[in-house]
Amino acid sequence: MGVQKKTRKFAQVKRIIGQRDARLKKNQDAGIAEEKTKKNDEEVIREVPQVSSALFFQYNTALVPPYQVLVDTNFLSHTVQKKLDLLPTMMDCLYAKCIPIITDCVMAELEKLGTKYRIALRIARDERWERLKCGHKGTYADDCIVDRVARHKIYIVATNDRDLKRRIRKIPGVPIMSVARGKYVIERLPELPQITSS
Repeated sequence: MGVQKKTRKFAQVKRIIGQRDARLKKNQDAGIAEEKTKKNDEEVIREVPQVSSALFFQYNTALVPPYQVLVDTNFLSHTVQKKLDLLPTMMDCLYAKCIPIITDCVMAELEKLGTKYRIALRIARDERWERLKCGHKGTYADDCIVDRVARHKIYIVATNDRDLKRRIRKIPGVPIMSVARGKYVIERLPELPQITSS
C-alpha cells in the first residue's frame, strides 16, 4: 500500500452558488421575461395612418371656395373685443365667399361662460351661420374641432387658442385663421396657382 499524502490544500473554500447563477429558479424566470421583451422589441408593428386623398403633399385640394370656417369660442370673443364684423372681415381675409360654422360644443361653451360673453353668444346664434351637430359626449370644443378636422380636410379653423393652434398644426393641410392687429389673418392657406394668359 502506498503512503497517503498529508499536504494541506491552501485557499480551499466551500463552494456556494452565487445570487446571479442561472441555475436558480428566480434567475431562470427573469431570463425568460428578458427573452420575451427582446422578441416584442424586434417585432414592432408600425401603423401608418391613412392619408387623406385630398392632400397633395401639404397642399389640400379639398379647400375651395366657398370656404367652410369652423369658429372657436375665443375667436368669437376676440372678434367682439376688436369690434369686427364676422362675415365681411372673413371675406376680406380670404377674398372669397365664407360659411362660418359653429358646432354645438362651441355654443355650449359660450353659454357656460355667462354674461361676460353674451355678445359673442348673440353673434354665434345668428341665423346666417351654419350649425353642426356633435355626436359625442362632453362639451369640450377643442377636442371636437381637432377630431372633426382630422377626419374631414374641408375646413379652415378660426381660433386664437395657442394650444388648439399647436394641435391643429400637427394635422397637415388645415389652415388656421386668427384675430390679430385688428383684422383676421390666415396661416397655412396654400397658394393657388396663377393662371397666365398668353
